Amino acid sequence: DLKSYTDTVYHNEELKSLTRYRFDKVRERAKLKQSVSRLVTILFPELEKLVSSLHSASVYALLSEFPGAKQISSTHMTHLKAVLKNASQGRYGQEMAETIRNAARSSVGSVMPAKSLELQHTIRLIRELDAEIEDIETAIQAIVDEMQSPITTIPGMGVRMGAVILAEIGDFSRFDSPDKILAYAGMSPSTYQSGQLSLSGAYSHMEKRGSRYLRYALYNATKHVCHWDPTFAAYLAKKRAEGKHYNVALSHAAKKLVRLIFAMEKSQRPYCAAA
Repeated sequence: DLKSYTDTVYHNEELKSLTRYRFDKVRERAKLKQSVSRLVTILFPELEKLVSSLHSASVYALLSEFPGAKQISSTHMTHLKAVLKNASQGRYGQEMAETIRNAARSSVGSVMPAKSLELQHTIRLIRELDAEIEDIETAIQAIVDEMQSPITTIPGMGVRMGAVILAEIGDFSRFDSPDKILAYAGMSPSTYQSGQLSLSGAYSHMEKRGSRYLRYALYNATKHVCHWDPTFAAYLAKKRAEGKHYNVALSHAAKKLVRLIFAMEKSQRPYCAAA
């Protein structure tokens, strides 16, 4: 009864290792970004209102060289302008450099060399993780290309989430129906009921069991598919019009997406939008 170790099995195992590895790296990077935000609040709190995001290449370049309001306020304008211009590819120039330096000179931020050093090191770690995640994503892309799964033809289904879905589900022949996949993802509704509640008053919610990676990927993929595909967008809008909370409506759309993925993997046919 033993099955041979096929190329498909090998690809699934490799993909699962890579996607879970990427998941952990992205989560690690997110924590470091929270640290950057915390440190900027201490060292130069006004900066956040001056830029679109603290976590852009230009802001990281600025803070790597000048990790605090005091350092920015004392630097030469020509140098500050050059750092911003190079890192932002010309988007930030003289005007932004002057705005940031003026804000730094009147900043209420603390002067704490230890925190400044921590900020520089944290940004360095984020950059290293960026490079590692890019390498992982390149390896994921290569395997997904080789697998040639039809689910990547679904509008809004990116390679990252598609790869997690394929990796976590693995061999679709293991599942008799889409409902089995939903159960495996922990997306089957469970009903909690007190002794004083009737069935009609019971509260249903997701079980939160099964593969958290698959559940995460399905919900995130559904958001994008509902944005890019008219059929799914209309289905989500219909559920919302019925009075359902956004997350509940999204869970219904996720179930619809699972049914679609199951059918596509069984038929190996690309996505065809409903007429």
